[in-house]
Amino acid sequence: MKRSTISTAALAGLAMMAASHAGAADNNKPKERCYGVALAGQNDCAAGPGTTCAGTSTVDYQGNAWKLVDAGTCVDMGGSLTPREGNARPVPRRG
Repeated sequence: MKRSTISTAALAGLAMMAASHAGAADNNKPKERCYGVALAGQNDCAAGPGTTCAGTSTVDYQGNAWKLVDAGTCVDMGGSLTPREGNARPVPRRG
């Protein structure tokens, strides 16, 4: 029984290490601020007047709230590289 506990712990540790390395690779990709794509409370920072920073957007797709996305993907997913008015749902581009 002791052997299976150690094996389970070792496998869990390896899985965590693999996940952290995968996340580290994503952190090295260039990012851009994408306005109007974050869900309420899931923006990265600076959601406009009346908000302070990350997680403070009050509605889905708030036009002055941004989320960091991989560079070159914002406009394709229907977001904007600059703040916009309103909170209309983004419409992804068909390519």
